[in-house]
Amino acid sequence: MPPKKGKGKLTKAQKATQQQEDEERRLQEEGEAKLQVEKEEQERLEGERKKKVLEKLELKDQERREGELNELHHLLEENHTAVTTWKTDAEEKAKWDRYLHCDGSPDPAVQKDVNTYISLWREDPGVNITLVLKQCTLALKLAEELEGLIRDNTDPKEGLKYQEGFILLQELIHHKHLLTTDEILQTAGANIDTETGNMQTVVKDDNITLCLWANLKKNSRFKGLHFEEAGLGFELPKQLAVSDIAVRILHTRYDHLSTLARMADLRINTPLPRSLAGGEEVPAEIPEQGETKREGGAVEDIEAQQQQTVDEEVQSIQGHEGRKSAASVQSRKSSPQLPEGRGSRIETQMEALGAEGESTSPLGQRTVMDSSECVQAVDLLQYTPLGGVFYYNVFHLPPQAHQVNGWEIRQVFPYPEEKSHSEETEAVTCPPVGVSVTLPDFVVFLETPQVARWDSAGKQWRMDGITEVSYEEAEAKISFQMDSFQAFVLMQETYANLPFLSWELRPLGQDSALFTVNGALIDLSITIQGDQCMLQSDQERGLSHLKGKWMSGPALQRAMLNAGINIFVNEYTDKYVSSCGKDPLTEHAAYEQMALFTSACAFSWSKWNAKCGAEHLLMQVCEHWGPDSVPKGSWSLYLLGAQRSQKLEITEQSEAFSPDLYPGGEFHSTFIHMLQDDMSPEGVARPRGSSCLFVDTVQSLLCATRPLMYS
Repeated sequence: MPPKKGKGKLTKAQKATQQQEDEERRLQEEGEAKLQVEKEEQERLEGERKKKVLEKLELKDQERREGELNELHHLLEENHTAVTTWKTDAEEKAKWDRYLHCDGSPDPAVQKDVNTYISLWREDPGVNITLVLKQCTLALKLAEELEGLIRDNTDPKEGLKYQEGFILLQELIHHKHLLTTDEILQTAGANIDTETGNMQTVVKDDNITLCLWANLKKNSRFKGLHFEEAGLGFELPKQLAVSDIAVRILHTRYDHLSTLARMADLRINTPLPRSLAGGEEVPAEIPEQGETKREGGAVEDIEAQQQQTVDEEVQSIQGHEGRKSAASVQSRKSSPQLPEGRGSRIETQMEALGAEGESTSPLGQRTVMDSSECVQAVDLLQYTPLGGVFYYNVFHLPPQAHQVNGWEIRQVFPYPEEKSHSEETEAVTCPPVGVSVTLPDFVVFLETPQVARWDSAGKQWRMDGITEVSYEEAEAKISFQMDSFQAFVLMQETYANLPFLSWELRPLGQDSALFTVNGALIDLSITIQGDQCMLQSDQERGLSHLKGKWMSGPALQRAMLNAGINIFVNEYTDKYVSSCGKDPLTEHAAYEQMALFTSACAFSWSKWNAKCGAEHLLMQVCEHWGPDSVPKGSWSLYLLGAQRSQKLEITEQSEAFSPDLYPGGEFHSTFIHMLQDDMSPEGVARPRGSSCLFVDTVQSLLCATRPLMYS
């Protein structure tokens, strides 16, 4: 039997092979260790070399730091002085031009002139709609100037005077609208539509659209009416379709109510010597000099002040039959009435329909609300009203005038007593009323519009009490129902187009540039030429009145905000929009220097700006002069800090962020001196010829949009 072979015992050949492999492994490990040591030594030496280079560059930067800062300060100061001088001269010229114009409009900064203007217009007995609308146009111009003074004012005492003048003026404008409505309704019977048997009319001018319907036939099958030429319509419940009423939809392109809301919010958050929205009695006459001494300026009953002896018909729809007093008959020739004999007989039916009318209604109105109701007040920082205000009212149809032998006979009623609580409770049980609106063609809604109604008691917009909202995007039409007849607005989120996806600022020539913003919902560009700006966008609807028109930077900003295209920010924006959280001083310094070199350099968004930390800013820059687009591959990355700026080695296409200095680059204490290192001699000289107004306009636009923060 052969002997068994030993298990696991290596032969000599196998042992030799294993020893050879072990030796090779040892030699390889020793070689790798040696290479690692050599590599570490090289890295150490390279690090020391780089450290010495950086120390040398930092020392060089420190040596020229004072000179660079002084040069930058001189450029900025020179531009600031020139701009300030120009603006002062422009303001003086505007004052002189106003004086020479002599169009009858008062100086909004002089309270005595404003009060005199208001008093004279209030006493004007004219109620012809054409004449009144012309007068309102002048008054609206004055109101706009007062709004500007309120917005720019820094003295609380002066600001209070401007607010009082604005409130009185917008109250009077609204009062005049009521008087003209009353005048039209008193002759409704003479203007009956042959098809419907009712009176319906539309009056338009540049500032308002008035839609008025009088229910003369009282057809129980009547559901509602659409004013085709105005794009407005309404729906009524059955009990109103058979009532003696008139419906008014007054669309104003301006929005005084939101201004009142902002002033009320300012008074809540900033204590003032006296309130503009109190409820105390006020004097009937406005002093010609000095400020008006009244606590209830915001809600003063103008009509009650000036027409205390006028009998008015202000009866509710549901209970007016049982509360009518004996009618008096007033005979007069068909001629304008005297001021003291003219009074509006129109009542917004808040008592009868649970309506809460405008804050400027001549009648003291109350809001009936459940104390447990959650008030959904609109934050006017988060939402922006667009397209003006829609005043949706129902009035008791006044007795119709009769012509007898050349005399006009009208019937008037005495002022009613206050309703009881039971009547008010009954009133708010009315079914909701419907309304439809074609979106105004001078605004852009980037999202589905929100609807808010006016709360006159709280001086605020609210989103509760609005139901059955239906939005037809293709037709740009929104329909909804409300608990009562009230003023309402359409809104959208203020910062719907933020944060930006990208941006670019590039020159088109000397003192000319193009600022392009790719927003969250819409892209647009602003062309800058000297101190003028022009909006460009592919958006067609809502911007025809802005596109291609030159205006100043502040004027364009206001126009874009009013049109619903907002790319501008303020101190509250970070509460509603995510941002990169940059240091504001470093950011402002960057915008100053970008504006100085806009005639010679193009600047653009970089994805690495969000990765470089709050203390640094990062953007793409290249020298560029002409109107053509910047060629691909021309951009370089620049890192800006509070103490120094540098060009980076990485590009926009790099896989990871690195703050390493560009090979051969240097440190500079200012951004403009950093840029000059890579610019041609002609490019360096080009910014020296930039207009101070162009530089100021670019800087203001950058500071207003803050693209380095919100992109």
